[in-house]
This record gives sequence, structure tokens and C-alpha cells, in this order.
Amino acid sequence: MESTILIIEDESKLLGLLARIIEGEGYQVLKAPSAKAGLKLLNNDEIRVVITDVKLPDANGVELVKLIKDIRPYIEVINLTAFGSIKDGVRAIKNGAFDYIIKGDDNDRIIPLVSSAMDKASLQFQIHQINKRVSQNNKFGEILGKSPAIIEAIDLAKRVANTKTTVLLLGETGTGKEVFASAIHEESDRRNKPFVAVNCSSFSDELLKSELFGHVAGAFTGAIKDKKGLFEEAEGGTLFLDEIGEMNLELQSKVLRVLENGTYNKVGESRTSQANVRIIAATNKDLKHEAEHNRFRPDLFYRLAVFTIYLPPLRERNGDIEMLAKYFLKEFAYKLNRNVKHMDEAFLKVLKVYPWKGNIRELRNVMERVVILANSDTLTCELLPFEFFKEDYMDENTLDLANIEHQFIRKALLQSKGNKTEAAKLLGIGLSTLYRKIEEYKL
Repeated sequence: MESTILIIEDESKLLGLLARIIEGEGYQVLKAPSAKAGLKLLNNDEIRVVITDVKLPDANGVELVKLIKDIRPYIEVINLTAFGSIKDGVRAIKNGAFDYIIKGDDNDRIIPLVSSAMDKASLQFQIHQINKRVSQNNKFGEILGKSPAIIEAIDLAKRVANTKTTVLLLGETGTGKEVFASAIHEESDRRNKPFVAVNCSSFSDELLKSELFGHVAGAFTGAIKDKKGLFEEAEGGTLFLDEIGEMNLELQSKVLRVLENGTYNKVGESRTSQANVRIIAATNKDLKHEAEHNRFRPDLFYRLAVFTIYLPPLRERNGDIEMLAKYFLKEFAYKLNRNVKHMDEAFLKVLKVYPWKGNIRELRNVMERVVILANSDTLTCELLPFEFFKEDYMDENTLDLANIEHQFIRKALLQSKGNKTEAAKLLGIGLSTLYRKIEEYKL
């Protein structure tokens, strides 16, 4: 049973009274007369909430909060005290307490407080279990999905992980290329060495050269001291070159040199340095096409493409959208401390037909936004941005368009404070169409 509460209280009458009150609400209760006895019970994985007195015979309940959180970070702790002080209350919250309440004065708050703490702790436990499975099994466990395309990509990545082979990851922006690169590194024999990632499109040509290979003092204006490059930082490990298709031809030749003989020169230095680094590269471009048109070195392309893995866009993984959305819902409800647990059917249907040009990254951002905006424990269509209301991708056979349309029009009218001209602009429809829809839906 997940709804187990541990009460740590040395006053036996109060301990019994609290236990009866909480058991009356349907919770299972464990009792302990001391901190030592309570900590022993934490081996019970079903405990989600701890209520502890501040003054215990063998510990300070405020400091006990931190110890409990260190042992079971997903557990929520409520401090009880006979004589409250602002100083203790602040320290309790800093230590991770869910709340700090005064015996007698706050009796009416106990049950609602326990309910809120239980909701938060249960969500934290689910996320803890997900993370636990990932760490116990392998780093590929954090790549969510059951669609054939993603399963094939994961299988290829697993096969190449524990080799020295260079890997080229192909896929649109937001498909999780860095997640794959990190998983390959963590499942290789280089896992105890650094994993260093750089987005090649984020730097100018000269700055990227310095970032990759480092420089010596005086190499150029502003180079006042020696600087390590990322090849040196990643020594013995893996260097992930994201968006390598944006790299200029001169830098491409230097990367090719590292791949061919493991050597490079720092900017401004004639001495050759050695590099023991595995390269994983990624791009959203067709590198073969780029090479055929002299925009990418063919020799580098063939060295990078020894083992190529294609990461499918989210629109090719339609069956994974619900799983990913549920995962992000749990993640952000926990991080943002919001009691949001569900998605209604219409909301899920819109997610499944939306084209997701930004892929998983866009889905994650949207889920964070809707969790922030939610006013209940269920996500509905009206929380989605207006660009989601586009009939060109909605299928009348799979969506209740009238219901979704109704929600979006109501949302637009609320956001525009009843200004119909502004609401029509938000929805991207004509004013006469809006008036017709308002009459149709009796808004």
C-alpha cells in the first residue's frame, strides 16, 4: 500500500490520537516513539509521509528532516511542535520539510496537509522509481519509446556502444541526439572518463577552433593565457560534436586529422598534441548531399559515417507521444510542485495529431507550459497554445473538433477580455466566422 504514514512522537497519548485520526482517513500508519526507532522503519518502501515531533528524546525533529530526506528523498516530512519559533520553522523548511505546524493551534490543518504531502510524495516516488530503473538497467533506459523506429535506433546504439567506432547520429533538431550520444558513452568502456558536448553552430569559426583545440597565450588578440580545448578536456572519453554540418571546411580538415592519426595543434602552437578521444557526431543535414556539393568534406563524411544511426522525428513515433507526455507531466508536476495528474481524452488526441516540428524538445516545453497554466488536476485543450488549433492537421475522424473548437474559442474570448476582434486574431479566423461560432456554441 502506497499511502503509509510514519508518526514519530514520544508522547504516547498524542501518538495514539494522531494515529487514530489519520487511520480514519484511510491511511496506513506506522508509529515510533523515537528518532532511532523511526529511522529503522524507513526501510519500509511504502512510507510516503513522516510526521515528527520537533522535541524527541534522541534527536531534534528539525534536523531529523534532513536525515530522512538523505535516506528517502521522495518522502515528505511534517514537523510538529508544542512551541513554534520562526527560526525553527525557517530551518525546517530549508532542510526540506513539507510544513512546520504547532500542536493544538493547527489541528484542523493536519488532514488536508497530510493529503497534500501524500500527493506530492507519491509523485516523487514514481519519478524516483523511473530514475532507479534507468540507473540499474542501463543509460538507454532514459530513452522512452516503444515504436519500431526508436527501438531500432536504441538497438543499434547498444551494439556500437562498447566499441571504439565513430558514430554519426542523423535526425531533426529535438529528436534527442545528445541523449543518445550520452547513453552510448555511458555504456562504453570510456564511461569513467569525461563526456564533453559542443554545438558547432553556437560559435564563430575562429572561436570554435579555439574551443575544440585550445590556444596558447598570445595566439590572438585577447588570448592572455593558455586555454585547454575540448579535445583535451575529453581525453580518454567522448567528444560529442553536435550540428557538425555547420563546421567550416578548414576545421573539418583538423577534425579529420584527429580521426586519422589522433593528433592536433593548439591555436598558436607548433607542438603537436595527442588525442585519445572517441568522436560521436550529429547533424540535421544530409551530409552525403552536402559532400556531393562540396559543402562538406567527403573524406570526413566517410570517416564519420562508419556507423550511422537515424533518430526518427516524433511524427514517426505517434505511438510514443502519450508515454512521453505522461512522463513530462510527472516530471513537471513534481518540479513545479503542482497537483496535476491527468490529461483528458481531447487533450491527448490533439497531442497525437499535432505535427511536432520541434520534436521531443517541443513536446517537453509544451508540457511544462500547460502544467504551469493548469487550474485543476487535469490538462485540457484550452491550456494549449493557439497554434495547436489548426484544422489543417486535425482529422474529423479521430477528433471531436466541436469540443476542441469550443474550448479554444472560449479561451480566446477570456484572453482578449471579450474583445471579439482580438479573439478572432488570436484564433486566426475571420470576425464573421467567430460570431457564427459564438452563436453555435452559445458562448
